[in-house]
Amino acid sequence: MKSLRYLEVAAWTVGTLLVATYAGSRWWYAQARDAGVAAFDEARVEIERSLPVSEHVDMSTWSVQRVERYRESVRAAGVPLAVLQIPAVKLVVPVFEGTSEQNLNRGAGLIEGTARLGEPGNVGIAAHRDGFFRALKDVQVGDALLLKRLGATDSYRIVSTTIVEPSDVSVLEPTSTHSLTLVTCYPFYFVGSAPHRFIVRAERVIQKKTPAGQNSAGV
Repeated sequence: MKSLRYLEVAAWTVGTLLVATYAGSRWWYAQARDAGVAAFDEARVEIERSLPVSEHVDMSTWSVQRVERYRESVRAAGVPLAVLQIPAVKLVVPVFEGTSEQNLNRGAGLIEGTARLGEPGNVGIAAHRDGFFRALKDVQVGDALLLKRLGATDSYRIVSTTIVEPSDVSVLEPTSTHSLTLVTCYPFYFVGSAPHRFIVRAERVIQKKTPAGQNSAGV
């Protein structure tokens, strides 16, 4: 009887511990989940705050058709992956997943098959030459470029601008470093289907620690 009683007590003890462990793990998971959701929502709100208000977008250099397409699509559903900024030319444009016509009508698109945002490699972003990316005609080597995404802001510096044929996809080849390639049609004011592509290549700026403990930028 004593051994049976001992087994009962042991079974109840183990059962209680299992229930407590399960309840604790459920609580921890719920806490971690809620914290993750809150952090994601906060980052998303920060991205949305960075978006240009549609009424304040400078469309003075845009084509009439592009202005119409933008106004038709700007309120379409979908949160952008990031916001691209080039302060020197006052460019602020949302970056969406993929280069569908709707995405390019309302902003820029992450080119399919290129690196994901925040990961090592060559991130390709495209937009129309008669809309947001018309501002690229005025960029200079050395200009700063910011990519504000969920949870982080990546800083880049423009290292080159080139003009290539549409068939030249080498500009989007993978790289071992954090690179960013902006693609649009060229010439910017060409009537009809533009025959070339204008390419802006940027490399991520790494924040380095100085001996004094202050940050200094390096490519």
